[in-house]
Amino acid sequence: MPLIQIPSPQQVDAKSAEIYRQIEAAFGSIPAPMRLMGVSPALLENQWQNLSYYWQHPSLSFPLLACIRLAVSSEHHCEYCIGMNSALLMNMAGFTAEQVAAVKNDPASIPLPEKERAMLLFTLKATRTPQEVNAADIQELKRLGWEEKDILDATNHAARNLAADIVLNTFKVTRDE
Repeated sequence: MPLIQIPSPQQVDAKSAEIYRQIEAAFGSIPAPMRLMGVSPALLENQWQNLSYYWQHPSLSFPLLACIRLAVSSEHHCEYCIGMNSALLMNMAGFTAEQVAAVKNDPASIPLPEKERAMLLFTLKATRTPQEVNAADIQELKRLGWEEKDILDATNHAARNLAADIVLNTFKVTRDE
C-alpha cells in the first residue's frame, strides 16, 4: 500500500483531470505512477509532457527507450517499472521472456541493433558512474550515427527513470490499484 494517498480522477483539479483523461485514452487506464503525480498537479503535467515527447521521439525507438527504463529499474530494484517495461517489451516490441531477462541481467546481449545497444550501455554508465563518462564515450556514439541531441535525450530519459524509481520505491507504489 502506498505511503501517501494516490488521488482518483475525482479528487484532482480540472487541469489534472484533463491530463488523466489523456493518459487513460493513451493507456486504457491511469497507471499508479501517473496517479501518484496527481498529488502535485505541476509534476503530473511535467511527467505527461515528458512521456509524450519520448513517445514521438524521432531517433530513439520505443524498444530502446523501454530497454533503458527496464535496465535502469532493474539496477535500482523498482518492481513497478520492471514489471511495466517487461510487459511493454513483450506485448508491444515482440521481445521474448528470455530477451527481457537479458535486458535485466546482461544488457550488452540484448537484441537491439549495435547503435541502439551502444546507447543503452552508455545510459547505464551515465546512471551508474557519471563521473566516468568521457569524450571517447560521446565520440563512439557519434561514430555510430547518434547526434548530441539524441545522446542528451537518452541520458535524460535514463536519469528521469532513475528519479521515478526513487519516488515509486520511496512511496511504496508497487502495482496499479
